[in-house]
Formats: sequence, C-alpha cells, structure tokens
Amino acid sequence: MLILRSLTRLGPMHGYGIAQHIQQMSREVLQVEEGSLYPALQRMLVKGWIAGEWRQTENNRRARYYRLTAAGKKQLGVEMAEFERVVRAITNVIQPA
Repeated sequence: MLILRSLTRLGPMHGYGIAQHIQQMSREVLQVEEGSLYPALQRMLVKGWIAGEWRQTENNRRARYYRLTAAGKKQLGVEMAEFERVVRAITNVIQPA
C-alpha cells in the first residue's frame, strides 16, 4: 500500500526514491529495507500493479523506474479500504469501555 501510494503521489520513481519517500513521509518512523522493497516491487510487477523501465538517475546511474498502472490504482483503493477496516477494528478493541 505504501509503495503504491508513493507512486501515486510522486509519479515514476526508482526503488531507492520510494524507500526514501516512505521514510521521510513517516518522519523517519518507517524504514523500508532493500530485502523487503525489491521483492515487493517484483511481486507488483508480476501482478501488473506497476510497470518498470530502466533509465539513468540524476546521479547518472542505471536504475529501474516504477510507475503505477490502472490495475495498481484499483488495487490501491482495495488496500486503502482494507487498511481503514483494520484501523477501525483495532480502535474498537483499544478504546476504553
């Protein structure tokens, strides 16, 4: 969900940029490790939620840039709805009686 949302907000990004965006937006609370990020990106590519294209970075390095697809936008809606459902359920459990 966080990866899909990052791509929605900023458009095409390379993996390192996605990880940095999540870390910055969470005020350094969330840190996405390479060992989690790149397998997740690969799964999303296979599912058709994102597309990838090799380009040069601003530092002249070769990197794969990812962009959200129409299927990814739809999946983001599904993920957001599920997240809100889980947050409501947790809130119900932890609220004082």
